[in-house]
Amino acid sequence: MAIKQSLFGGGDQHLIGLDISSSSVKLLELTRKGERFHVESYAVEPLPPNAVSDKQIAEPKLVADAISRAVNRAGTRTRQASVAVSGAAVISKIIEMPASLTEDELEEQIRAEADQYIPYPIDEVNVDFEVLGKNAKNSEMADVLLAACRKEFVDQRCAALELAGLKPKVVDIETYALENASVFLQHQMPDGGRGRTIAIVDIGAHTTSVLVLHDGHTVYTRDQGFGGRQLTEEVMRHYGMSFDEATKAKSSGSLPEDYASEVLPNFVADMGQQIDRSLQFFFSAMTQYTHIDQIILAGGCAQIEGIDAQIQERLQIPTVVAKPFAQMSVSSRAKPAVLAREEASLLIACGLAFRAFDEPKT
Repeated sequence: MAIKQSLFGGGDQHLIGLDISSSSVKLLELTRKGERFHVESYAVEPLPPNAVSDKQIAEPKLVADAISRAVNRAGTRTRQASVAVSGAAVISKIIEMPASLTEDELEEQIRAEADQYIPYPIDEVNVDFEVLGKNAKNSEMADVLLAACRKEFVDQRCAALELAGLKPKVVDIETYALENASVFLQHQMPDGGRGRTIAIVDIGAHTTSVLVLHDGHTVYTRDQGFGGRQLTEEVMRHYGMSFDEATKAKSSGSLPEDYASEVLPNFVADMGQQIDRSLQFFFSAMTQYTHIDQIILAGGCAQIEGIDAQIQERLQIPTVVAKPFAQMSVSSRAKPAVLAREEASLLIACGLAFRAFDEPKT
């Protein structure tokens, strides 16, 4: 088996992005005419509890069923898909290789030296690499991004897609998908992000992913165990609801009147504290950076009404909610009004769908 396993594949414009999280499957399909992008289709399908646990697919059949429902609801005929594995499941690093090597020679050398970079036997991992360009200090060397993921994490996702009748075309990494999607957030960034340090905070059901960009490039990533599940559990405790009842009440907005004053403020305070903690880790690890110019909130928790203003007030950092589709046209079957309410939770799916437009490697 070749070392390359399409972690960085793409370039086929018939491709859907599928974000398989712990709570739902999110599907997004983009098309492009000239430089303008268009949302062709999208759907979100909930997952049963524990179908995905700790970023691993525990019940492939249940996940496949949710994918099938999402495909049917979206009305897409595309059967090739891009998915992502968690950044925690991936080892990635930038290594230096002679710039004169061809791609085949690079692959051969990486295989020969794999034990220097990867703490697993080469036959237990899927590995890919991408040449980033010449090394800044030595023009005879090239910077190469190496990514390795244990096969079981890739195989779980591929198996779920195949059970749903889809073909896995690209296996990406969630943090890279967020970075890819950031191009659709430039309209919200001061100076389009040029020369600025921007923190994208994606708050899912169980995990918060923080991606810090400087001048449009990733300089720091961090995942931590905090998400909307904590809010759901507090609703369950406060109102004596089951998990399903609390989830439905949150999504439908049918919670009791005191929810906004008795339950939500504590969760928002915890969210602000978690974001602040991640940024302090960033400043400690990357001492050349002294401030954050903007926070962009994404994920399901970004849909909480007024959350951007509340986080901005707590952290004293300009904060907005991600709107990746604001400058795209949207097909009628994608239900533009509904999409507008949910777009902040579709940032990873957006980055995955964007992989359809990768420039072919030469």
